[in-house]
Amino acid sequence: MNRAAISSISHDDVLTLLRQGAGLASHSGKVQAGDVFVALPSLRGSVDGAAFAAQVAAAGAVCLVAAQDARLPDDLPIPVLRTADPRAMLGELAGVRFGTQRLGFPLIGITGTNGKTSICAMLEHLFQAAGKAVGVLGTVSYRWPGVDRAASLTTPGCLELHGMLREMQDAGVEIAFMEVASHALDQQRVAGLAFDGAALTNITQDHLDYHADMEDYARTKFRLFLHTPRQDKPVALNADDAYGARLLTRLPQSVGFGLHPLVELPEDRLLQGRILEHSISGLTLECAFRGQRWILRSPMVGAHNASNLLAAMAMALQCGLSVDDLQALESFAGVCGRLERVPNARGRHVFVDYAHTPDALENVLKALDMLRRGRLLVVFGCGGNRDRGKRPLMGRAVCRYADVAVLTSDNPRREDPDAIMDDVMPGLAHCKRILRLADRREAIAAALESMDEADICIIAGKGHEDYQIIGDTKFPFSDQQVVRDVLGSVPPCA
Repeated sequence: MNRAAISSISHDDVLTLLRQGAGLASHSGKVQAGDVFVALPSLRGSVDGAAFAAQVAAAGAVCLVAAQDARLPDDLPIPVLRTADPRAMLGELAGVRFGTQRLGFPLIGITGTNGKTSICAMLEHLFQAAGKAVGVLGTVSYRWPGVDRAASLTTPGCLELHGMLREMQDAGVEIAFMEVASHALDQQRVAGLAFDGAALTNITQDHLDYHADMEDYARTKFRLFLHTPRQDKPVALNADDAYGARLLTRLPQSVGFGLHPLVELPEDRLLQGRILEHSISGLTLECAFRGQRWILRSPMVGAHNASNLLAAMAMALQCGLSVDDLQALESFAGVCGRLERVPNARGRHVFVDYAHTPDALENVLKALDMLRRGRLLVVFGCGGNRDRGKRPLMGRAVCRYADVAVLTSDNPRREDPDAIMDDVMPGLAHCKRILRLADRREAIAAALESMDEADICIIAGKGHEDYQIIGDTKFPFSDQQVVRDVLGSVPPCA
């Protein structure tokens, strides 16, 4: 290929085009006349965007941004800007296109395996109670004053993300909280954003179908703290988590939070929590930080929710709220699908939770095990076309606590549900009682109909999801609605 035959364009000239109103696209099918097109290199099986160079030129793109080694047609009729990292460049260009290089409000990133959604919702609750206009981008929805959209991804694509942050800015948002997934960090979906704060919930086994191993997974999470702009940003890290403890030793400006810290920290760097009471009605926490002590009573249950509360408080205090402001958490009842109690006509103790990793399942089961007076029934499954290694581990977590393990389908996707359940079975080898039903509705109904008044049933894996993915199709399905159908209808959670 004769690269000299392709005309070039400077970085400054591309920025000028965007400032003058040019559009920006990274998907060849969305290019419109006058757009700058960024050809993203292939990543884990995706098609290299440079393969569509002729197509986007024909659609009216005014220039193309591509990797140094991207193969392009000799007769490409539009100029090209070569760059070492097109994904990073997309973030920079998006910042110019949407005016998001410097947001008019703090942007706080929350990462970790479990707890991101709950912590974002807690922070939203706190800052709204303090009179602030709040934006949230997360697993359940993307929302800010006047807007509430169902989420397609935990962390949106780079252009969509910058576009929504611009909408937030125009809507007068004063602070925003974003769940930052490991996939998003690895794929640089957050490129071009200068986070003003970051928190780590925990790092436990998940997404090993994507990441090479736990160290690779952890290094990816660490990017939010070590490699994104603003090295001096406020940071809250879980001191009870081994990976959080590692980061605490590397980031001297960070604040730890925990119930049983794994590292010794001075008083000004540790938000220490202690559970005073824990019942089916909720938690009572004693907290201490920088010479201040306070009590917080929460209607939520579980030590993992105590940790989530500490994370939210640690970040809120660093973002300007007072200890008195934190009392607003006493009216926070939790997130739909996160250890959500499902009221029903028979008065049974039924919970729905999103736990779909061994650690998350262990946490919710441990919490409910401490509260029960009768049996613990656990309805669960594992997603198809995902990390197979965690399947027996999830079975083992259930086996440790359940009197009745009800194994069923989650989102089987393109896998055979029976094959998925076969992978789980070794972990259930020593269970007291196992009920195996591939049909999720039948499995939930069987568990509920067998409950006594003192029993607790937890339906795990799907949480807030109102669908089940079978093959490539999403079918309407809600664990909560099945509970209402079987035990008596009550209003769904807001």
